[in-house]
Amino acid sequence: MDIKQIQELIKFVSRSGVNEVAIEQENFKITIKTNQTPVYVNAALPAPVAAAPAAPVAAPVQPAAEAKAPSAQATEDTSKYITVKSPMIGTFYRSSSPDKPVFVNVGDEISAGKVVCIIEAMKLFNEIESEVSGRIVKVLVDNASPVEYDQPLFLVEPI
Repeated sequence: MDIKQIQELIKFVSRSGVNEVAIEQENFKITIKTNQTPVYVNAALPAPVAAAPAAPVAAPVQPAAEAKAPSAQATEDTSKYITVKSPMIGTFYRSSSPDKPVFVNVGDEISAGKVVCIIEAMKLFNEIESEVSGRIVKVLVDNASPVEYDQPLFLVEPI
């Protein structure tokens, strides 16, 4: 890793809101820590969330069941679609530059190997190609917004 890559990594870490990142390679190790206010996310958080609904079991049982029914219907509606997911963490772009047309729109037919978007990671612009053929049904991410690894980007109806 050269100094430019380290500087870019430091900038990326400071913008992302992460407090610490450690990278270890064959003969290289780097840890970057920021002075930002820590945002705590840990395994202890889901336990209180799970415990909270358990306490008032008697009253909200029926509303919870009713709330699950629409979710199940929404899941069934999208089950016939294939999801194109992000292969990396970065910033999602629908076109190669602001003045260029978007790669794909809703209703466009795509084939395997067609570029559907760009994800920028550490100042590298990676063209993301579709692995499936079909018709774009929905774009799930806004342009120029951050995406996580394996985050759904598009819904594709197989043809």
